[in-house]
Amino acid sequence: MEKLKQTLCFISSSDFWRMALFWNMALLFSYFQLLKKRIFGSKSSSSSCSKHSWNSSHKPICVITGATSGLGKATAFALSRKGFCVVLVGRSSHLLSKTLSEIKRQNEDAKLKAFEVDMSSFQSVLKFRNSLEQWLIDSELHSSIQLLVNNAGILARSSRPTVEGFDRMIATNYVGAFSLTKLLLPLLRNSPVPSRVINVTSFTHRSAFAGRFDKDSVTGVNFSRSKQYPCARIYEYSKLCLLLFSYELHRQLRLTDDSHHVSVVAVDPGAVKTNIMHEFPSYVQVMAYCGLKILGLMQSPEDAAEFIIDAALAPPEISGKYFFGGNGKIIESSALSRDLKLAKELWDTSCLIYNELQQTYI
Repeated sequence: MEKLKQTLCFISSSDFWRMALFWNMALLFSYFQLLKKRIFGSKSSSSSCSKHSWNSSHKPICVITGATSGLGKATAFALSRKGFCVVLVGRSSHLLSKTLSEIKRQNEDAKLKAFEVDMSSFQSVLKFRNSLEQWLIDSELHSSIQLLVNNAGILARSSRPTVEGFDRMIATNYVGAFSLTKLLLPLLRNSPVPSRVINVTSFTHRSAFAGRFDKDSVTGVNFSRSKQYPCARIYEYSKLCLLLFSYELHRQLRLTDDSHHVSVVAVDPGAVKTNIMHEFPSYVQVMAYCGLKILGLMQSPEDAAEFIIDAALAPPEISGKYFFGGNGKIIESSALSRDLKLAKELWDTSCLIYNELQQTYI
C-alpha cells in the first residue's frame, strides 16, 4: 500500500510530467531540426567534410570523466581503438579497475591510466590535476593533453549537498566540468597539435526556462531551498549551463588564442540507455526506455559514443558548434543557450566560484 502511495505521488509530481512531456518534446524537436536540414539541404549541417589530424610523436592523450559506465565507458573503448592514450576518471576504484581490464581484454595494446575522482568536489578535481601532471612527468610524456571529454553526469532524486555546500547534481554536471576545464587548460594549450574540449550536454536543456545565473543559482543553493527537490529542473539547468559555458569558452579562447589552438564543441548524444535513472522507480525507467525504443529513438551507449568520436575527429574550425544526430551532424541549440548576455553572466559567476574554491584549497 505504501509503495502504491509513493508511485501515485511521483506520477502526480511536476518532475514526472516534465520528464514525460517536456523532455520527449525537446528530443523530438531536435530530430525535427535534423529533418528540416535534410529537406532543405543545409550545407552547414555536417562536419564530416574533413577530419581532425592528431599527428604527433606520441599517442594523443584523452581525459574522459564518468568513464566507468554507460556513455563514458563506451567512449573510452572507442577512443582506445582509435589510438588514443585514454585517461579514465571515475568515482569508484573498483569500477575503474574493472573497466581497465575489460578494455585490455578487447585491445591489449591499449594505453590506459585511471584516476579516482569525485567530480562534485573541487578538492578532488584539483588533486586529480596535480596527479595527472605528475603522471605525465613520471611517464616521460609531453606535458600536455589533446582531448578532454566532460561526460560525468548524474540525475539525483534528492538533495545531497557537497562539502562546499553546493547541490551535488549541479556540482557534478556543471561546476566540476567548468573547474576541470579551467585547471586543464594549460595542458590543452601546451599540446603540440590542436587540442579540444568536448562537453556532453543534453536535449533536456531545451526545457530549461531559468534565466538566473547568480552564485546561489549556479551552485544550486536556490534549488535546495525548494520544498520538494526539483530534480528535473536542476538537470535541465545543469545541461543549459554546460552549453552556455561551451559557447562562452569558445569565444574567450578566440579572443586570447589567434591560432585557434584549443577548440570547444558540445555533443548531445540523444536518448541513451544508461543507468543514469537508477535512483528512480523501476517502472519509470521501463516506461521511458520502452517508449523511446518504440519510437526508434533509444540508442545503446556504443552507438551514442560514435557521436563523441565524430566530435573528437571533426576539423578544428568546427569549434563552438552543437553536435546532434551522429555522423558529424550539427543543429542549433535553444535560443536561451545562445544568449550572449546570459553566457557572460554565467561565465563571470563561474569564475568567481572557481576563484573562491582555489583560495580555499590552494
